[in-house]
Amino acid sequence: MPVLTTYPGVYIEEIPSGVRTITGVATSITAFIGRALRGPTDLAVTVNSFGDFERTFGGLWEFSPLSFAVRDFYQNGGAQAVIVRLFNPSYLTDTDQADALDAAQDVAAAANTAASQPGADAASVRDAAIAAAALPANAAEPRLFAADAVASAAAAAALLPGADAASVNAATTLAANSAAPVIHAHLAVDTLTLEAASPGAWGNQLRARIDHDVLPAADPNLFNLTVRDGTTGKIETFRNVSVVANDIRNLVRVLEQESALVRVAGALPAGRPNHNAPNPLGVVPPGGDPFDATFSSGVSGPATDGLELEVANYSGSQLDKTGIHALDDVDLFNLLCIPPISSAVDIDPSLIGQAAQYCEARRAMLLIDAPASWNSVASAIGNGTTTGVAALGTNSKNAAVFFPRFIQPNPTHDDQTETFAPCGAVAGVFARTDAQRGVWKAPAGLETSFVGVPQLTMRLTDAETGQLNPLGINCLRTMPAAGRIIWGARTLQGDDRLASEWKYIPVRRTALFLEESLYRGTQWVVFEPNDEPLWAQIRLNLGAFMQSLFRQGAFQGKTPKEAYLVKCDSETTTQDDINRGVVNILVGFAPLKPAEFVIIRIQQLAGQIDT
Repeated sequence: MPVLTTYPGVYIEEIPSGVRTITGVATSITAFIGRALRGPTDLAVTVNSFGDFERTFGGLWEFSPLSFAVRDFYQNGGAQAVIVRLFNPSYLTDTDQADALDAAQDVAAAANTAASQPGADAASVRDAAIAAAALPANAAEPRLFAADAVASAAAAAALLPGADAASVNAATTLAANSAAPVIHAHLAVDTLTLEAASPGAWGNQLRARIDHDVLPAADPNLFNLTVRDGTTGKIETFRNVSVVANDIRNLVRVLEQESALVRVAGALPAGRPNHNAPNPLGVVPPGGDPFDATFSSGVSGPATDGLELEVANYSGSQLDKTGIHALDDVDLFNLLCIPPISSAVDIDPSLIGQAAQYCEARRAMLLIDAPASWNSVASAIGNGTTTGVAALGTNSKNAAVFFPRFIQPNPTHDDQTETFAPCGAVAGVFARTDAQRGVWKAPAGLETSFVGVPQLTMRLTDAETGQLNPLGINCLRTMPAAGRIIWGARTLQGDDRLASEWKYIPVRRTALFLEESLYRGTQWVVFEPNDEPLWAQIRLNLGAFMQSLFRQGAFQGKTPKEAYLVKCDSETTTQDDINRGVVNILVGFAPLKPAEFVIIRIQQLAGQIDT
């Protein structure tokens, strides 16, 4: 802005240089979606180490392939991960209640029939009830309650003196309802009821105690609450809290903002809770447990870890930002890993297709684990149309598949060797390669040795790799001295028959890196006057960014002219574009493509004769 001159003298005016530095975005932030032992559900949480993961999500858990994938990620060079914990509750919803009651009547009828047979005893009644409970309510849906518990209730009711059909039906229906566990563990401390902050059986180990000043002059509303996690030993203490609604230390608000373990369940009691019985003054007898408390004995019962995840849990709701859409709140992620549901259950192809589409929208790469059914080269190749790589669910340029799987010790099973999916370790190697060489370097070769992977499920030969590589299947191999490594760098568009320009992972990831960096680095352009001064600033700033990458070795070519171009002028932006408020920027780059095939020509010389 020009200086307003009002007096004779010297005036200083600062003139903007037009330099707006573009910073390259991160390239290896990895998102993981799946089941975990504890922690918030359907919420994207950033962790910077496996220790962070253990504190928030409970560490390794035998029913969580995700936890092993995160461990492998950090073991192999990963730096930052985003975790989305999913939970499939195993309780009866309102919509399922009617089906459950109908099923309970079927169990009761079977128990009644068995009880009326000559010589019927508890075992026969129980067996009949269990068989009925195990039958699906329809072809696609299993019983919604614990068969064992319902059968026990039916058998007990049927054998009572004077038992009739009504008593058996009533007992069975009650058992069907009470056999449905809650997802949050409840903890009763005198008149106060607490619940675990997140779903899962981990909350069953919570203990709490209450104490307060018993002197006459003490505030009658204030008390102290101490909570201990019996699994980890973590202790939280909240002093001078209150059950008064408008109190600044209201317990509901304090726990919501400060506690990682518990929340208030239901309404607060009308008055301050008492000290934990049997210690009315909070005095702990020798060898006693100061955190002794009992769980709620209500109809909900203790919490469970839920059921195996289903496709619907992963798909979630875009409106509610659940499932994969929990990542909508994440500013940036570059790699997406969805570990198998279990060691025996793979991710459904429909979900892989959905995840690939989501990655394309978010400028990210999807790392796909080879299905467990790929136990040979022939099974990976398939018939080319409906099995093998063709049945993965996508051939997206933003996706890559890795084969075979790992054999690793399982610390949760006394270090017995088991099969694990490789996506977490592969993502870690991607991160390590990016840090050491750059996103333009193919994350494959002798430098990509895995940490903590003693064996692969298959030992591929050169000939077998030669069958898989042209189909876009990235092989994991065992090489002398190097150990277990990645020996392929193709996207699912890497099938030679597709002739795609996005054949190679480093080319695609470099393009995604440039797109995201330039997208964020040109936001200042919006609403600027659309003429040559703006175009010159755009050329200056984007050119400086591309030149810095060229000097790092990101592009082909001996000179900047051969390596990249930045064009923004009257040729790219016509007067019609200006009238419509459009500025067109053309950025081109010559990508580095991996030396996938090295050919050495050897010739025998017959002898050198001077002539």
